[in-house]
Amino acid sequence: MKVKHLLPVIIVGMVALFGYDEYKQSLSESAEASPSALAREATSRPARVRRTPAKPREAARVSTASAGAFSCDGRTHCSQMRSCAEATYFIRHCPDTRMDGDNDGRPCETQWCN
Repeated sequence: MKVKHLLPVIIVGMVALFGYDEYKQSLSESAEASPSALAREATSRPARVRRTPAKPREAARVSTASAGAFSCDGRTHCSQMRSCAEATYFIRHCPDTRMDGDNDGRPCETQWCN
């Protein structure tokens, strides 16, 4: 085998060896992680939302403190909201919202205000 053909093979081998060494090092670091670090990592992931049975009807109220945090910005659908309070504010104060399909005054009943 000629030397000029051997040089690329050596370079590829060195890169592969370096990558494998980095991979092994990351595995050993994750195995040495403390339980508290693993607990923090687990809590930082978004939790899966479990749907609970419908709660007894209660008036969807927006407190005056949280009402000041919202403003009409053109959002009209439940998928654009982040809470029941926000959706309630939008249907009460913003025009052309599409969040109360059965017109009972409770917005986003399947997503937020169940």
